[in-house]
Amino acid sequence: MTRAVLITGGAGFIGSHLADTLLAHGHRVRVLDNLDPQVHGNKQRRPDYLDADVELQVGDVRDASAVARALDGIDTVFHLAAKVGVGQSMYAVDSYTDVNNRGTAVLLEALIAHPVDRLVVASSMSLYGEGLYRDAAGTIVPGQDRGLEQLKQRQWEVLDDGGQPLTPIPTPETKPPALSSVYALSKFDQERLCLLIGRAYNIPTVALRFFNVYGTRQALSNPYTGVLAIFASRLLNDNPPLVNEDGEQRRDFVSVLDVAEACRLAMERAEEVAGQALNVGSGRNYTVLEIGRRLAEVLGKRIEPEITGKYRVGDIRHCFADISLTRSLLGYEPRVQLEDSLIELAQWLEGQIAVDNVQQAAAELHARGLTV
Repeated sequence: MTRAVLITGGAGFIGSHLADTLLAHGHRVRVLDNLDPQVHGNKQRRPDYLDADVELQVGDVRDASAVARALDGIDTVFHLAAKVGVGQSMYAVDSYTDVNNRGTAVLLEALIAHPVDRLVVASSMSLYGEGLYRDAAGTIVPGQDRGLEQLKQRQWEVLDDGGQPLTPIPTPETKPPALSSVYALSKFDQERLCLLIGRAYNIPTVALRFFNVYGTRQALSNPYTGVLAIFASRLLNDNPPLVNEDGEQRRDFVSVLDVAEACRLAMERAEEVAGQALNVGSGRNYTVLEIGRRLAEVLGKRIEPEITGKYRVGDIRHCFADISLTRSLLGYEPRVQLEDSLIELAQWLEGQIAVDNVQQAAAELHARGLTV
């Protein structure tokens, strides 16, 4: 069945790849995007990578009139529009809340007036805070926030009540939220608002909790984007990637191509899995230090990551995905291996211009007391 699809924020990194996937499966795609300068640069023009068959409407998700125009003739909505970044959210509170929370509310009011057949919302692993852990006795426990005094002593691991390190394990959807940043809170609100309104107005709705998404088309000059893009920006300017803490924190890095496929599957099975919030990751985990070294290697840079020994307020130690429920309900199976994808990423990075704004962003956080 051919669907008429709207992707909010669809001119960006994940949205443009999702558009490619949907077009390849015969769907019609419209995008609503405000071409935010932090993501798209000051020229704010249609990205070259956005497929010519995508209808782009330039507008803001907070603008009710723009949203109403974008929804005309649409039967499926992917809500990806959001400001992204833990660190920046801790001082740009009004902006993040306005775009993420109010933007979602404006969209949902439009959907109440003109319901669609299905809604998929991009949520985030950030809402988990610390992931799930196992103690020395084998008991599974949720990770607790690390205290400031512990962090000042550079004791990075999550500890049990006796002061012994806990062992991180994959985090399932049943792990209770622990909202450690304004960004995490706003993404949780986006997820809950969409699921709540979907249930109330009989719009089959699915929330997808993306883990650390990487791939081509990331905004390399945005210092608050994904860690791989930030590292790439540093390396392309012959600067070492800056790694907080000791670099041994573990994350799930998932290809944007697998994320786009998960979104498509959620659309296809929305009626069957309505009301669910599902993890979208690779099912594998790596240390941040390892990622920095691997990226330097594929870029041909003999540059060792710089371990800062600093902690950023809102950051967590370990969190990586248990994707068994997503496999079961959606038939999702990540296919892109990190090793292969890094080579593709390196090829795309050739010729890309990346303004290294990382030091400036770090200085902004430090000036506000958000790094230790």
